[in-house]
This record gives sequence, C-alpha cells and structure tokens, in this order.
Amino acid sequence: MALLFYLFIILCCADHHVTLKDEEGIPLIAKYFNTKGRYEEVNPNLRQDILAVNRTILEPPFLECQEIHLTAIIRHGTRYPNAKDVRKMQQLHDIILNNSTGKQSWLREILTQWTMWYTEDMDGRLVQKGVQDLKHLAVRLAKLFPSMISEEKLRGGLIKFITSSKHRCVNSTLSFKAGLTEMWAIKDVEFGHEVNDTLMRFFNHCTRYVQEVDQNQSAVTEVQKFKQGLEMMRVQEKIAQHLGVSSSLLTYDLAEAAFFLCTYEFAVKAINSPWCQLFDEDDAKVMEYASDLREFWKRGYGHDINSKSSCILFHDLFSRLDKAVSETKLCQKVSEPVTVQIGHADTLLPLLTLLGFFKDTVPLTSNNYASQTQRSFRTSHMLPYAANFLLVLYDCGEGDIRLQPVLNEKPLTFPGVTDPQASVPLYENVRKRYQDLLNGCDFETECQLLKDPAEV
Repeated sequence: MALLFYLFIILCCADHHVTLKDEEGIPLIAKYFNTKGRYEEVNPNLRQDILAVNRTILEPPFLECQEIHLTAIIRHGTRYPNAKDVRKMQQLHDIILNNSTGKQSWLREILTQWTMWYTEDMDGRLVQKGVQDLKHLAVRLAKLFPSMISEEKLRGGLIKFITSSKHRCVNSTLSFKAGLTEMWAIKDVEFGHEVNDTLMRFFNHCTRYVQEVDQNQSAVTEVQKFKQGLEMMRVQEKIAQHLGVSSSLLTYDLAEAAFFLCTYEFAVKAINSPWCQLFDEDDAKVMEYASDLREFWKRGYGHDINSKSSCILFHDLFSRLDKAVSETKLCQKVSEPVTVQIGHADTLLPLLTLLGFFKDTVPLTSNNYASQTQRSFRTSHMLPYAANFLLVLYDCGEGDIRLQPVLNEKPLTFPGVTDPQASVPLYENVRKRYQDLLNGCDFETECQLLKDPAEV
C-alpha cells in the first residue's frame, strides 16, 4: 500500500509538472488580448496538437444528413502592429529609457536588453505565425468537413477563394491554399482567388458608416469617457509606478502601447515578455473592456449602421445558401459547394452583430464595467487572429435541409430561431428569423447619408 501511495504521489507530481511546463511561456493575461489574441487561447487544445479537431461537436444532426455547402468567412492570421501603434510603442520606449528609475529585474531587462524592433513599414503585414495560422486552419477544416474541403473539389475548381486586397489577407489566402496543397502534395496546378473589397471591406464603401461612425469622434464618446474614468486612471497610475516614471507622462495611448507590446511579443514571437509584467489580471480586464467598448460602439451594437454596413455580405451569403438549397431540392449537384472568404475582424464583427450573436441585454457603456464581467460581447473570445465563422448546410433527406453556424470551430445557436434541433435548425426557420433583413437591408439604401432635417 505504501508503495502504491508513493507511486501515486510521483505520478500526480509528474502530471502537475507537465501541466506547468505546457503552460510555460504563456502570459497569465493572454486570455484578455482582444483582437490581438492567439487562436490557441480560444481553443487551448491546439497548444498540444495544432491539428487537433473535435468531430463530435460538429457532427450532423442525424446520421443520414450530408453536407452540401460550406461558407467560411475567416479573419487573416497573426500580423505585425500597424504604423500608428508602432509610433506609440516607440514613444513609450523612449520615455522609459529617458525617465525610468525602477529597479525590478524585468524593468532592467526592458532598459538594457530589449530592443525596439518594430518598424513602421511592418504596418499590419502577416507574420510567419500568421502563415501557419491559416495553413493549420485549412488542414483542420479539411479534417472536420472531408466531403466538402477535399482534393477532388479543389482540383475541380469547386472551392472558391475571395479575399480583401490588404496584403495580410491576400497572404492569408495563399497560406490557406498552401495548407491544402501541401497536405495533398499537389504540385502540378495552382489555384486562383478573387480580390473583392466591396464584400470583404464593405465598411470602407458605406458612406454613412464612414461619416457617422468611423470618422466621427462623438460616435465613441463612451470609449473616451471610460479612458478618462477611475478604472483606467488606476491602471495608468500602476503602470507608471511599475515603470518608475511620473504618472503625468503616461497617457491612455501609452498604457495601451504597453499592453500591445505584451500582446505582440507573445503573438509574433511566442514570448512572455517583460512588458507583460506591467499588468495583473485586474489591469488586463480593464484594458480588455476598453477595447471591447470601442468595438461595441464602432463595429458592434452601438450604432445601427455598424451592422447594416454588412448588408452586402449578408445578402451575398444567403444568395449562395439559397442557390445550394434550390439546386438540392431539384436533385441537382450543388454548383458552389465551398466558398472561403478572407477579411478582417472588421469584416466579421458587423456580420455577427447583424445576425444577432453575442448581444447582451444591457449595452456596454463607460459606467457599467463592474456589471459587465459576464458579458457575451467579448472580442477576446470572438475575434482572435484567424477567427472563422462557418455556415454549413446539410441535406437530411426529403426536403429536410438544415444550417449550422460555427465560430472558431465551435457550434453556435442562431439567436431567436426556434427549432427542436437548436444548433442545426431547419434552413427555412433560419430564413424566417432573418426575413426582414432578407427583404430589406439594402446596402445602397442603408449607406446613403441621412439628410439633415434642416436641409429638407
């Protein structure tokens, strides 16, 4: 008995040691990195096996169901910071080098060993980790949906690729295709893609959105109020104290730059950098909320035009689904079985909002941080690098056609759709839920500037 007990203790300790080792190098605050978080923090099982899939959670509702169409709307992979954020990082680093009086070992590391290696010409370009993000995602989706994402369909030109014109999106598209061609050792043919900013960067083409929200500071007043509020002031003072600089030198933008340095060092280099030592979990939650607040008011539920700007993508999506359903009911082969569309977090969020996902009963504001700890609207969960929203159509026989929404390889439930099979409802029930949008939600109409009543 004593020997068994001794072996049990050894095994427990060994397991504990393995767990510690597996988690080594991951900042404790990594789950609060918003849209700059790794995909692996949303799906932690991928830390052990980047190609792991869980077929059981995405199985068809009935054995006789066959997948007939798949649309994947995917965010680009891990990228470098944009030029604007690089300038803020440089400014913060200079302030620390010239003013810091701190003595902590991690601060000494920033002062004497860490080099400001980010440059403005990086400007949001895809990094090598981003290439791997999309390659691995392609392989996992092929494993999850083998009848849809198959070598036969790829060679037959039945997998359509559409991308934003941005360098990081084009390269993500190339990486996704490379994941498939390398998996199937295809060397004799190349596969094209369509660049379509009207679909994948609709937010730039919606005049009303651009003028009323994107370029309008008053549209994000709640964000500004939170940045100047008590929660954020406490975080800024703590950071200044940790850095050994005067709190008067540390603005919100510089506090955010410090948070970004932690996020990018981890996302790009997989390093738990000394910058992460500036934030404890409470600080990280405040930084996360500030970012979520911005996304809520700029891309999410804060203004109606935010989601309506995605009407063009919404109709494109449903027209493809309708076509696949119609062809199936006529016993025809589905002509467009797979579409892969690669864009931005700003592509996905308005669409998810239009569809009603992650809507809280109370809006996010500058003064309800404490009561929003359990909010659904959390970009750290929704929109990491390589975030993906899938719609999968199933033919279950005798006109029983169903639609499954999937976000980041996990099933979702359409809000407001009543169906006994909640996660894979009848397609006609989904259409009923979005009937008003299907009959309206005209991009040209929604995106026209509203006339000032004084001018009428």
